[in-house]
Amino acid sequence: MTYEQLFLFCLLGVVFGFLVWGRIRYDLVAFAALIIAVVGGVVPAHDAFMGFGHEAVVIIALVLIVSRAMMNAGAVELIARFVLSAGRSLPTHIGLMSIIGAGLSAVINNVAALVMLMTLDIEAAEKAKRSVSRSLMPLSFATILGGMITLIGTPPNIVIAEFRDRALGEPYSMFDFSPVGLICAAVGIAFVALIGWRFIPDTGLGAVVGEGGEAGLFVAEAGVKEKSKAIGQTVNDLYPLADEHDVTILGLVRRGNRLAGFSAGEEVRRSDHLILEGDPKSIEAFIGAAELDAAGSEEHGGIRGKSLVLVEAIVPDNSRMVGRTAHDLRLFYRRGVTLLGVARQGKRFRERVRKLPIRTGDVVLLLGPESQVADAADWLGVLPLADRSHTVIQRGKALFAMGVFAVAVATSVMGFVPLAVALAGAVAVYALFNVVGAREIYEAVEWPVIVLLASLIPLGLALEESGGTKLIAESILSLTGALPAWGILAILMIVTMTLSDFLNNVATALIAAPVGLSVARGLDVSPDPFLMAVAVAASCAFLTPIGHKNNTIIMGPGGYRFGDYWRIGLPLEVIIVVVSVPAILFFWPL
Repeated sequence: MTYEQLFLFCLLGVVFGFLVWGRIRYDLVAFAALIIAVVGGVVPAHDAFMGFGHEAVVIIALVLIVSRAMMNAGAVELIARFVLSAGRSLPTHIGLMSIIGAGLSAVINNVAALVMLMTLDIEAAEKAKRSVSRSLMPLSFATILGGMITLIGTPPNIVIAEFRDRALGEPYSMFDFSPVGLICAAVGIAFVALIGWRFIPDTGLGAVVGEGGEAGLFVAEAGVKEKSKAIGQTVNDLYPLADEHDVTILGLVRRGNRLAGFSAGEEVRRSDHLILEGDPKSIEAFIGAAELDAAGSEEHGGIRGKSLVLVEAIVPDNSRMVGRTAHDLRLFYRRGVTLLGVARQGKRFRERVRKLPIRTGDVVLLLGPESQVADAADWLGVLPLADRSHTVIQRGKALFAMGVFAVAVATSVMGFVPLAVALAGAVAVYALFNVVGAREIYEAVEWPVIVLLASLIPLGLALEESGGTKLIAESILSLTGALPAWGILAILMIVTMTLSDFLNNVATALIAAPVGLSVARGLDVSPDPFLMAVAVAASCAFLTPIGHKNNTIIMGPGGYRFGDYWRIGLPLEVIIVVVSVPAILFFWPL
């Protein structure tokens, strides 16, 4: 064993140890290892930061931005709105949510798909009065499985595609992963929906605490715009939709005057205003579902409209708002910001929101472009509450956002431009039409993952060039020499899958891909089955909450313990190996 091989094996062993330990952030561990490798002379100094310009890193960053744009435009909500129902049986609900989750994960980042659908799943659990623990884990696993279907669905696929380009001269295309990925996803979803959920312990958690709990419920107004589905219905007719979104309709304003009582039997007309009570996200969701308008939002509408946010802010005694109304302050005309709602320690009021004198201790809900809301809060002297900012979904841009993404994918698949260029063009269009703001572009990128990948790429190359991966492959072949090629393929999958349960899936793919290539060359067979096996196995981290970020995200809301994951995850991993090995060999023969 050479000095370079020994140095890299020891260094990667320490890195893996720290990653499993988990006390130090994985991006810092990887970056420190890169610097140590440079100082140790195993990575040339001029190649130290080449990973940051690697196409796989760029594609992953762009996919995250595209995912944020699709969420901002309401594309995910548009699809999910048609499948939520508290009346369905649990297996049917899990099956539908899993199919939607897998489908979304195939075209946007699987973490983004889970984050969006998790909220809807929790709402469905609340309405059905059941524990959310039974459905959240199947949803997480389904989004992981769905990411395997396309190139951009999960980072390991991107890593494997770019590795193939460097090793064999041609990358995998967008849908090369689809045949095997679809089979694994279909079988996996069938298992979690029909059988797997029964293995999950009932934690008794029905939902997480509402984000607006400390501030209380807001009283807000929403205008009835032309072509709103509310027109022609009575207020009473809107109660089921309001109940679905956890909103209470308190009354109706017509021609500037609030009608008596709750106006339950009053028919809604264009230019009326509905008085609503609820938390900010619920109010925003109801406004979108009923096709209403928040006052002032029409000024920012249209395809070029600005990205809007809802910000909760508390009113101190020295605020400019105390004793004055939004109408007095001419808040919208001076600052381009709307006072959408007011929370006053749970008390209701009959005054219109914009004509309500604000008191010390009130919590106000401000709507507008992010920069303008920040300026307005400073001018008003109110104190924005930390983590109480909500992006307003731009539902009018949903079809536009999906169309731009479809065009980007089509141009890449037809070979007009590389995938990275196509996605960059989509991001530029989204930014131009304010589907994502400039600040959101940077916030959408998960920088720790980018640093991890960019730091490990030079280490992986150094291990390969030093002969380290060949040495590992020869060891595997010597231990499994009596097995047929398909048996060695299955063992490679099991080893990779086990690593992925405890390590980041990107790190696992980077290390396992060159090993798979070396094993294939040692057997004198096609490398594609082994690279596909690594791609599938690196994505399938179902035994622990640390192997995949989706599993970590659901741990708190679902009330899961570390040992709960293997109950459904172990049989699922066994099923994936049993199903994927013959599927890989059928579509990618040896």
